[in-house]
Amino acid sequence: MSDTIDTLILDKKSQEVISQAINDPVDAIRSLGGLDFYEFLQVFWEQITLDEFVDNWHIPMLCNELQTLAERVAKKQPKEYDLIVNIPPGTTKTIICLIAFPAWAWTKWYWMQFIAASHSMPIALKSATKCRDLVRSDKYKMIYPWLDIKADEDTKSDFRVVKKTYVKAGHVPRISIGGGRFTCSVGGSVTGMHGHIVLIDDPIDPRKAISDAEIESANHWMDETIPTRKVNKEVTPTVLIMQRLHQNDPSGHLLEKKEKRIRHICLPGEIVNYNKYIQPKEFKEYYKNGLLDPTRMSWTVLKDMEIDMGQYGFAGQVGQNPTPPGGGMFKVDHFQMIQTMIPEVSIMQTIRYWDKAATDEAELKKGRDAAYTVGVKMILTDRGKYIVADVKRGRWETNERERIIRETAEVDGQKVLVMTEQEPGSGGKDSVRSTITNLAGYHCEGDPVSGKGSKPIRADIYSVQVNNGNVLLLSGDWNREFVEEHRFFPFSKYKDQVDAAAGAFNKLTKKKQVKIYT
Repeated sequence: MSDTIDTLILDKKSQEVISQAINDPVDAIRSLGGLDFYEFLQVFWEQITLDEFVDNWHIPMLCNELQTLAERVAKKQPKEYDLIVNIPPGTTKTIICLIAFPAWAWTKWYWMQFIAASHSMPIALKSATKCRDLVRSDKYKMIYPWLDIKADEDTKSDFRVVKKTYVKAGHVPRISIGGGRFTCSVGGSVTGMHGHIVLIDDPIDPRKAISDAEIESANHWMDETIPTRKVNKEVTPTVLIMQRLHQNDPSGHLLEKKEKRIRHICLPGEIVNYNKYIQPKEFKEYYKNGLLDPTRMSWTVLKDMEIDMGQYGFAGQVGQNPTPPGGGMFKVDHFQMIQTMIPEVSIMQTIRYWDKAATDEAELKKGRDAAYTVGVKMILTDRGKYIVADVKRGRWETNERERIIRETAEVDGQKVLVMTEQEPGSGGKDSVRSTITNLAGYHCEGDPVSGKGSKPIRADIYSVQVNNGNVLLLSGDWNREFVEEHRFFPFSKYKDQVDAAAGAFNKLTKKKQVKIYT
């Protein structure tokens, strides 16, 4: 494999051929007798995207891996393995795997049938449309005039290729029905369709990776549906290409099945911190300054991605190490303590964020572990730091809770924006309306949040700032309990202070949750 990559990147003669093919494609390809997949990708890049083609070693490597699979299928040889590729977003994986690969394969084997899937139908159709547009392009038709899309089977989600054979000049060509590309969402119906090659790109929506139900659904589809949709189970390979999102995501799920024959390629965005996850190990020699792709993902870019994605998202999507947030999510010794408040002129914005809980004395006497109502006051400074200036915390029944929220607003003053978490459902809306009415004369807003399991995700971006020493705590009697809850989050007994602090932080930064890179 090492020699193959070196040859694809460094062979000057090959680069001259590609240059000739781009400038005069018909003449060059006739003399070559066809293009390999990596050459095809470069020749047709402008028909796929307006972005400039930026080469990196992983691109010819992926092309070579896919070409090797296709050549075995074409010879009807039993597959040696299914292919799993774990790679960060923004590395051209979808263009290579779902758009260019089928279009190239038809130039060699017009009969080849593909099933292609992504986590949602809109995403899946986006790559399907680009693949179809590539086959329809003038350049493709000029170089491969014998290939076309069957007129009565030409939709975004399902189109077929035909081969035209001209028996005599000027006569109507003989049409041979070929393969095609069937597109679906993961979990969707594939009834009646069979593929020579199955392509699955990002089967889990990164926004839903915290959901066990979402992961179980994708894994069930991989286990129960895909094996029945293969033209020949002994020959047809499955290609799964994705960023890691969860320990039991489809990659982890399939890799745990020891009886499966799988070639696993795992390429972290950087190997200074994620060295042990790279597969195969010999690919380390291609990393430069510890980076998979110094042009697309420099250290500066990766730092920005970590801030946007949070440490949980970054570890999975970039590091390919989908460890759930656990002990160590917050490095509490990185909280900066201050004894006095900064001058008012240095304050950019202040938010008091309430995570409300309804509790009464009867519940406490029965021994129930009731949640706390928490109001965290957080300040954004002109130097980009965040100060937790005060925390109100208690178990109060509804009327007392609303009284304390009102009294706190009066002490904070009208310059402080009051936010209150809005739980899903009509009860959450009613609770927010009650607080807004109670705070007449003050600026108060509800903050709708998603349901169960979302607290670690909402806290993730906030944790990055804590761990980088950008969150300060004003000295107060609330400090100890506040820090200890962060220390063990999300396995802490209570999570209300972290949730309220994350809510305030996300509002100060205008972010509701981690940024998703695709």
